Formats: sequence, C-alpha cells, structure tokens
Amino acid sequence: MNELNIKVKQLLSDKTIDVFIGYGSGTIGRIRAIFAKTPEQAELLIFQEDCTQNLAGYLLKHEVRHLGKIGILANVAALRSIMQLASEFQIKDNEILALYVNPDGTLKEFSDFKSIENFLESLNTGITSDEKEMIRRLEAMTVNERWVFWNQEFEKCMKCYACRAACPMCYCHRCTTDVNQPQWIPVASHELGNLDYHLMRAMHLAGRCVNCGECARACPMDIPLNLLTYQLIDPIKTGFGATAGMKSDAVYALSTYKPDDKENFII
Repeated sequence: MNELNIKVKQLLSDKTIDVFIGYGSGTIGRIRAIFAKTPEQAELLIFQEDCTQNLAGYLLKHEVRHLGKIGILANVAALRSIMQLASEFQIKDNEILALYVNPDGTLKEFSDFKSIENFLESLNTGITSDEKEMIRRLEAMTVNERWVFWNQEFEKCMKCYACRAACPMCYCHRCTTDVNQPQWIPVASHELGNLDYHLMRAMHLAGRCVNCGECARACPMDIPLNLLTYQLIDPIKTGFGATAGMKSDAVYALSTYKPDDKENFII
C-alpha cells in the first residue's frame, strides 16, 4: 500500500474527512473517479501517469456535497478550479482538503486556500506548447477561415453536453441551454443551435477557464473545444490583468470596472 492509500485511510479513520474523491480502476482498464467513504474503500485508490482527470468537477454535485467534509486528489487544474470556485463563493475556506502528488510520489496536503495560492505561484500553470501552436495556427487564419474551421467542427456536435458535464466551471443548476421559456438556445443539433451553444458556453467561461482541457477530452466527437476558451485567456489577462484560478478572493474580470481598463477591444 502506497503513501496515498495510507494517508486517505488515516483521514477517513479519524473523521478528518467523510469522503475522498480520487482515481480507481474502471472497466476495460480505464481510469475512473471513485468516492472512498471508508478506510477499506481507500485501498482501491490508485495514482499513475494516466490519472489526469480534473476531479474538481464533482465538488459541487449535490450527491457529493451532502456526504460531509470532502477530500480530493487534486492535480494543478483541480487546485486552480478550487481557487476559482472559492472566488465565486461556491466553496468556503477549510471546507475542502486537497492532496497533491509531487513528481517524486510524495504527498502535499492543502487544508486552506492560502496554502494552495502559495503553491500555485511556484508552478507553470499555462497551456502546453502543443496547445499554443494550435492557437497560433487559428490566430494566423483570416476571420473567414476561422469561421469555416469552427463551423466544420461544430457540425460534428450532437448536443450530448459532455463538455458541460465535465467542466468544473459549468455548475449552474439550470443552464441557459435548458431554458425553454423563452428559448434562448435552439435545442436541435444543427448549424445554428450548435454555434449558439458553443459560443454561449465560451462566453460564460471567459476569465473563468482554468485550462484543464476536460471539455475537449470528454467530447466523443473530438472537437477541440478547449481552444475556444484558451483563446480568451490572454485577452483577459492583457486587458484586465486577471488569470483564473490563482486567488480565492479574485474578482471576476468581466463583472468589474476600473477607470484604467483598456478599451482597445471596442470597435
């Protein structure tokens, strides 16, 4: 039994936490999220190279929150998600206990927001070089070329909403997509409905995306949905000096106004 199993067994045994969200073995060798509520269940936890899912998406689920004090195995994206959720008043300080696996296999424990903030300051939280290259290619296109590119990608969408379900920032109890009186977003999976849905979702994630990539990984049609929100990261940082998921008391860039805000984006 490794350090992770021993630690979680201890946390559950002494009632420091009531449930721990981590990774376990699923069917056909796939990795899935598991919820350990007893020391015995903690023995099922695993951590290996392909344990990459951002588990923070489960933190606000009603069926999880009612279990009590939550512990979570958090990668960098999950830690940033916790910070962003805290800044949006969805999680209180000391409400979540997070464990992070260091590159050498040792554990780091975070029981408060300040410790997470200090840790994130020492890390590279940006997007990967491959993602930067894909964005560079998109930005090198003309407006018409980008329009064609995204419309071709959105044609694949079958409105399964896996991207919404996987995103830790899509936590609204009732999404705009589900409102039908009035009908804001067409329900059908057609050109207009798909375009409206994905642009609406990207707009709602502007300044909130922690670049975990879960939306793209969850998409069964392999649409690079993460690039939509990633493209908004630099403009928000440049225009408003804001980076999502780094501070628990951060103010949402698009809901505030400062006299020195840049206005060069206004046409």
